[in-house]
This record gives sequence, structure tokens and C-alpha cells, in this order.
Amino acid sequence: MKKILFLLFISVSSVLCAQSVNKLIKEENVTRIIKTLASDDMMGRSATRPEHIERAAAFLEKEFSVIKLNKFTGLATYRQEFKKDMIIPGPVRVTINGTNIPAEQIVVSSENTRIHYSNNLTIKTIEYDSTVKNKRQYILSKAFNLVRGDTSSNLVLVDPKLEKEFNDLKSYFGKRLVANRKGTKIFVVGKFEVQSYSITGEQQWQPITMANIIGVIPGKSKPDEFVVFSGHYDHIGIRPPISGDSIANGADDDASGTTAVVELARYFKKARNNQRTLIFVAFTAEEIGGFGSRYFSEQLNPDKVVAMFNIEMIGKPSKWGPNFAFITGYERSDFGEILQKNLTGTPFEFKPDPYPQQNLFYRSDNATLARLGVPAHTISTDEIDIDKYYHTVNDEVETLDLKNLTATIRAIALSAQSIVSGKDTPKRIDKSTVR
Repeated sequence: MKKILFLLFISVSSVLCAQSVNKLIKEENVTRIIKTLASDDMMGRSATRPEHIERAAAFLEKEFSVIKLNKFTGLATYRQEFKKDMIIPGPVRVTINGTNIPAEQIVVSSENTRIHYSNNLTIKTIEYDSTVKNKRQYILSKAFNLVRGDTSSNLVLVDPKLEKEFNDLKSYFGKRLVANRKGTKIFVVGKFEVQSYSITGEQQWQPITMANIIGVIPGKSKPDEFVVFSGHYDHIGIRPPISGDSIANGADDDASGTTAVVELARYFKKARNNQRTLIFVAFTAEEIGGFGSRYFSEQLNPDKVVAMFNIEMIGKPSKWGPNFAFITGYERSDFGEILQKNLTGTPFEFKPDPYPQQNLFYRSDNATLARLGVPAHTISTDEIDIDKYYHTVNDEVETLDLKNLTATIRAIALSAQSIVSGKDTPKRIDKSTVR
């Protein structure tokens, strides 16, 4: 009888909380925010183009001001500014077997101001794989694994069958921040029996100021215990035009997650039931190496962060359909179990990440705090293995399901209740297992 009464209490509590969430998180407001962030006026929100991403930063500041969030410790505004050096690529000349390679068939990843190699690089290849459906994801993954995981310098020959997808690399290795990576990678399209080669070029470093946008709701009884809700507001900016459109609006990636952060801030400010301090942060520079989340992590004590809800690409229904989302690194803590417990009696369900081969746990802003032991996970709905709009100019609001987006934001708010109230504390992540 006690068990039945307990389950009935849980069910009634869930229904009452769900009613409050549904009332305070409105699809109308969700639509307004995401349409603004993903509009052409925002020019693709590239973190390397201050004159473009500034528009999104100012909009988010205004939203946080309307909600009446507090400022983050030590800040006079909602901006958490930091300075970085940006690499400005120059022309690179590549000659293989005495033949000059066209500039459009060359991509360079290097942090050196002078580039000069002559027959002294290890040669590697990115081969064509006919079994891979998403060739674009394939070449990007291969390239980034080489750049981030190998400190040697290489000449990388890319199969000509991947020439179309090769064009995407140019934007990723155009203007970019200095990340203190060792090794140079020269990507060249073509199949060669390489007998000799020479590579020469120059690059410049230029200082740039960047900003995370942060707001806070102080905790009532546990102010020194923090719960972070985050998404990144930068995207990839201007791309080669497709049917006359050159603005990569980033509606799903990650205007959807940033919209969730704003609406969750509005909800919890009105709910007034947080015992722990809530930090709402829109990160910059996720797309070019997670620099915003890195800087943020250095400005607070990670041992005080109880949990991080990082929200990335929740604009479309998941592979299981509506009312489902997945959590990266589900097995690393009991974060997901707590969230799902709080959704008892609702139609929404959180599942483990179904795309382990994509390494999504390491591909968003949660990874920085996870490396410090924080139960930091990303919530997403994206079918990343087949998403044809990912990192293209076609990632528009019109491709999203705003009703499902709203339902997902409401589910996150509801699932966070016991963590926000101080009742549940997720287990820490074992730092030694996070590379």
C-alpha cells in the first residue's frame, strides 16, 4: 500500500510540475528567439567575425536583462570577455613531382607563421570509402582526427572522389584561433606517386576579443553549489553559396540549444524554486575548438559545479521520433538516470547516445568540465549520422520542428527539478577516463 501511495505521489507531483513547465515555457517565445538567432541578420554568427557574432551577443544580453538575471561573479555586464590570437591564412604554394597544385585543392592546418617543407614530411592519405553514407562527415572526421590527435607534420593526400566534400575543409581551416597544436597538416586533393614536393607559405597572427554571455540565478539554501545550463551561440558564418544562399544560419546548431538556455533561465527565474545557484551560459567559439567553454571553466571552481546541462541541436525529432532525446556519456555518471526519474509520468524519455562512433561526448562544450570531474553531459536529438543540413547553409528554422523543440526544452526543465532543488546530486565523472 505504501509503495502504491508513493508512486501515486510521484505521478501527481510530475503532473503538477509538468503543468507549471508547460505554462511558463511557451512555443511562441521559443519561436521568437530561435528565429532571431538564426536570421540572416546574424550573418551565421562566426566567432572569427566579431562584427557578425556581436549581433547575437547583444540580443542575448538583452534577453538576460529582460529576465533580470544576476551578473556572473566579477563581471559588470553579462559578457565574459577574453582575448585570443587568430590565425590569418596567406597563400600557400604546393608543388608535387614538379607540378603546381591549384590553390582550391590545398588546405593548410598550421600555427606557424612561415611554412616551408621540402621532402621532409610523412605522407598520409584519406581514402574514399564507398560504404560511408555521409561523405562530408567522413572527411571532416578524418581531417580533425589527424589535426587534433597527431603532433607530427604531414602531407595528406585526399582521394579525388572526395573533392566536393574537401571544399568544406577550407572554412574550418580558414581563420581560426591559435590552439597551441603542434604539427602542420597540408591537405591536397589528388592521387600521386610522390617522388618530390615543396611547400611554401606564410600566415599572420591577429588579436581578437571574444565573449561568453552569462546570467545567474543565486541559490537560496545552497548558493555555493552550481548547476550550469549551456549552449553555444556561434556557428560557421559565411560559406560557399548554394542556390544563391551563403549564410549558414545554424538554426539547429546551435540556435536551438541557445534558445533552450534562454527559456530555461526565464522558467527558473519565474519558478523561484532553485536551492542551488543556476548559471546560464551561451558559449562562443565552440565551432572552432571550444575556446569559450575552456575560458569559462578556468573562472570557477569545478568542484562546486554539481551538474552541467549542455544543450546541442535539439531542433528536430530524434531517431526514435518525438518526445525522445539522448545524453552523451550516459554511462559515465547517473546524471541520465536522475533526469529520467524526474520524467516519470510524462511521455518524454532520455536515452543513451546512439552514435558512439561519432564521439559526440567530446564534440561539444561539456567535455571541458567533464575533464575536471563535473557530471557534464550534452543533451541532443540530432540524427548526426544522416543529418544533411549539419554545417550547411540549409540549417534553417524551416527545417526544424518547433513544437518538438519546445517539448524538449520543457522536458529538460522538468528533468532538472531534483538537481536544481538540491535533492539529487549526480555522481562525479572519473577524470582519468576522459581523454
